[in-house]
Amino acid sequence: METDGLNGEEIQGLKSKIKLQGEKVRALKSLNTDQDTVDAEIAALLDLKKQLASLTGEDGAAKSKTKFTLKTAKGTRDYNEKEMAIREKIFSTIVSVFKKHGAVTIDTPVFELKEILSGKYGEDSKLIYDLDDQGGEKCSLRYDLTVPFARFLAMNGSQYQNIKRYQIAKVYRRDQPAMTKGRMREFYQCDFDIAGVFDPMIADSEVVKIMCECLTALDVGDYIVKINHRKILDGIFQICGVPDSSIRPISSAVDKLDKLPWEDVRKEMTEEKGLDPSIADRIGEYVKLKDQSLLSNNNAKAGLNDMALLFKYLEIFGVLDKISFDLSLARGLDYYTGIIYEAVTDQSGPPKSKDGNQIVRKAKKDSDELDETTVGVGSIAAGGRYDNLVGMFASNKKGNIPCVGVSIGVERVFSILLQKVTLEQVKANEVEVYVMAVADGLLEDRMKICSELWDAGIKAEFMYKNKPKLQPQFSVCDRDQIPFAVIIGRDELNRGEVRIKDMRSKEQGEGGGASIKRSDM
Repeated sequence: METDGLNGEEIQGLKSKIKLQGEKVRALKSLNTDQDTVDAEIAALLDLKKQLASLTGEDGAAKSKTKFTLKTAKGTRDYNEKEMAIREKIFSTIVSVFKKHGAVTIDTPVFELKEILSGKYGEDSKLIYDLDDQGGEKCSLRYDLTVPFARFLAMNGSQYQNIKRYQIAKVYRRDQPAMTKGRMREFYQCDFDIAGVFDPMIADSEVVKIMCECLTALDVGDYIVKINHRKILDGIFQICGVPDSSIRPISSAVDKLDKLPWEDVRKEMTEEKGLDPSIADRIGEYVKLKDQSLLSNNNAKAGLNDMALLFKYLEIFGVLDKISFDLSLARGLDYYTGIIYEAVTDQSGPPKSKDGNQIVRKAKKDSDELDETTVGVGSIAAGGRYDNLVGMFASNKKGNIPCVGVSIGVERVFSILLQKVTLEQVKANEVEVYVMAVADGLLEDRMKICSELWDAGIKAEFMYKNKPKLQPQFSVCDRDQIPFAVIIGRDELNRGEVRIKDMRSKEQGEGGGASIKRSDM
């Protein structure tokens, strides 16, 4: 009894500590405290809860007997076989374009050392998934494929002074998901990058051409590629009086103009980031008018010269009609140094109300989750030039390799294409021939014929029953949209023949088809 009493006091003490620690975490979050500090306090809270569970017997074997909700984690999802058929077509289409332009592929680990990813993404760094220390190394799940590629180049620079590379892999972001719009916490990126020192704008123009080829081949519908230049943007900020130390945070705010009205962006600049309201107003005039002369600023002048050359090459490549020069485009990632671009469709921005005004992005009632009816899919492809990222990992300036690239937003493309198809009509497998028998089952003969078809490179199937009825075999062809059937019976086998039937024809039942010699099958 004494032990029970001591445990009771300890349990009450832990509950009090958990309550205080929970209040502390909530207070830190409300004050927008840096994420590392919040994470440390959350870890302390979880440790207290673990101690309590060990005293109350809610961990271990007892825990395994408790009920749980069977679902995927927030921001992730499963895909059925028909959805995967669509996705595989998306991937193969993109890869065929990448290979057409001479790209090779590489692979990198799904997690990197934390220090590799830190400080590369500006404000978005708070979205990185950090992992528990598992033996002396602090690691994080990769946020994108660009920084790991830069690390790869820095490690292998002597072998790869120039390379056209593509990579298709999953990345992870602790973002607020909008699942139906392709905005998730675990998702694929399809990246194409050109690394190396080349004459101005040649590689950049081919990357934009590749982005347009991919989107056209994927049949996403009408799209526009918005293009800007970081030097032009920096020039605008300098002309308007933004301090150099504030250029990247202000750039991040401007990048939200496609999601938020100007008034909200101005509020973030002035109230959250401390920018003088008069400077914010000057920036607003530039990004809204889109036609101011910037030639008095060296940065902006260099950017405009690059843009003129880029547009010349894009006209040669036949994609200039897809391009829109947009001074409000900022791209929030810190590593961009030159041309930046993103492709958008009419579904990219937030939906509009009946009176034509943009619906403000908001959370669901009584929840911190996004109301998906208030958000668009966002950009469906994006990228730019990043000349200094590899150098951040290299031991000397000679180790730097300038790069330019694009990422195709495969999840967002998938969400658009999914609206265009009827899933029931999607053929999930690639089977071309179904081998079926009339009457006796003839299992071994069906197996032999299937083996012959497989050896000839023909995709084929048969039913795993000794004596299947005919109608269920026909039903499989209908369900799986198998175009041809090889039909055998005892009489056909005795004559050394098989019957081949086109299952797409309107002729139903076991009749029809053409009888041919087995050797000519």
